[in-house]
Amino acid sequence: MKYVVLLITLFVWMSGRGQNCCAPTTTEQYAMNGAKAAFRNAHDEPIPYKHISQAGKDIMYKTADGKDAHAWFLPAKKKTPYYLFVIHEWWGLNDHIKRESEKMWNDFGVNVIALDLYDQQVATTREEAGSIMQALKTERAVTIIRGALDYAGKSAKIFTIGWCFGGGWSLQTGLLAGPQLAGTIMFYGQPEKDVEKLKTLNADVIGFFGNLDQWPSPAMVDEFKENMQKAGKTLLLHRYEAQHAFANPSNPNFNKEATQDAYEKLSAFIRQRMK
Repeated sequence: MKYVVLLITLFVWMSGRGQNCCAPTTTEQYAMNGAKAAFRNAHDEPIPYKHISQAGKDIMYKTADGKDAHAWFLPAKKKTPYYLFVIHEWWGLNDHIKRESEKMWNDFGVNVIALDLYDQQVATTREEAGSIMQALKTERAVTIIRGALDYAGKSAKIFTIGWCFGGGWSLQTGLLAGPQLAGTIMFYGQPEKDVEKLKTLNADVIGFFGNLDQWPSPAMVDEFKENMQKAGKTLLLHRYEAQHAFANPSNPNFNKEATQDAYEKLSAFIRQRMK
């Protein structure tokens, strides 16, 4: 009888360990918001826009899982080891993201790779965006990012930037970049909660968040600040009286003043670290 009880106890204990082991990652937790009406309704569907580029081109590169990955690439006008990895919003790599990528390419003189974590899926409705975001597998996203790092090469110095869904993945890309990281820029993205992971960051983070946002909420941003302090890492935190997606011109929550201020600060952040 004691043997049976012991077996049952061991089974329950191992079941509990299995649940903890398989808990969703930080980015997966954020992706679950795609099923929430409040989150979907906080995003107006993108205004139709076709970007005409000076130098941007679609590229494909191999990934470790044997598949091809897609990205949009702008080579620097003058040779430089600096790259800016741009991570799209929950809509996917659309022409709005290409426009922002090209603006920064012109302003900073870096190579720009706008990653495509959706494998050439672009949403035009909230329902599509929510479904694609929830369906993204962490393993595939990580493989796409690692493939882009290989494409840039071992001597590349990497900046990362993203908004919303892409804000969280900007931080994850910074973690994956290792010693090649030059700096990470987050716009209202999901912060990483694991202090041990944050300890592996090799460069500073600058973050822009809205005090009226819930994805992430001000409390989550406070926790991120504390976790970065515990990790001994630098977080340059900037907060605005603004809603979610305040830096998106096609969103009704667009805050021109906050966006301009944030862009001035991220510009200084990049330029200081390129000296």
